[in-house]
Amino acid sequence: MRVLRGRADDPNADRDRSAAMLDWTAETGEPAVRVWTPHRQVAFGRRDTRDERFDEAAAEAHRRGFPPVERSVGGRAVAYTGTTVAFGRTVALDDMRVGLDERYDEMTQAVQRACWKLGVPAQRGEPPESFCPGQHSLSSTGKLAGVAQRVQVDAAFVSGVLVVDDHEEIADVLGAVYDALGVPFDPASVGSLARAGGETDPSVVCRTLEAALVGDDAPEVVEVGVEE
Repeated sequence: MRVLRGRADDPNADRDRSAAMLDWTAETGEPAVRVWTPHRQVAFGRRDTRDERFDEAAAEAHRRGFPPVERSVGGRAVAYTGTTVAFGRTVALDDMRVGLDERYDEMTQAVQRACWKLGVPAQRGEPPESFCPGQHSLSSTGKLAGVAQRVQVDAAFVSGVLVVDDHEEIADVLGAVYDALGVPFDPASVGSLARAGGETDPSVVCRTLEAALVGDDAPEVVEVGVEE
């Protein structure tokens, strides 16, 4: 299995690297995994960017030192502080109409196992009015992680975010962003591994989660860049 490590020089190049990972899987039929700490940013889903209030929300993010970017999967805005962990796994498809729920379940279970190893007994579900609300979330003293999925004809990209620390800063910026968009949000719903008493070193979190996603496959490591 191909394993990508590190991040590119800027958010746009970094997003392109993940897109290339999906293309590689579609072309080769081989799976790939990436777990990393993206640049500081607020990543808006397409639903957000099409909202007439998007410019105001983007300005709120920028005002707080979070460059606004658009991500390819759906869902509401997600904030990355520089220590927040992103993760993704690409798989080839024979039929894009089959396996959606199974891929969600497999990813959620893998992230949950990693959280337990990191000292946090994460459970499925999320508090009311959480960031990027969805059915495939994990919580422990607030929402820790959420999972999304992008499906194309020949491959799928199952991805998500895991909050390591900085839950107060994330709550602050998303509070302003969601308010601008008119989306219900409770800042107290933001959790983190640190808030739940777990591991706080992003590099340890990345390697633990990477191991959970790779499983028993032999990794072929490709360096994307250097994590700061």
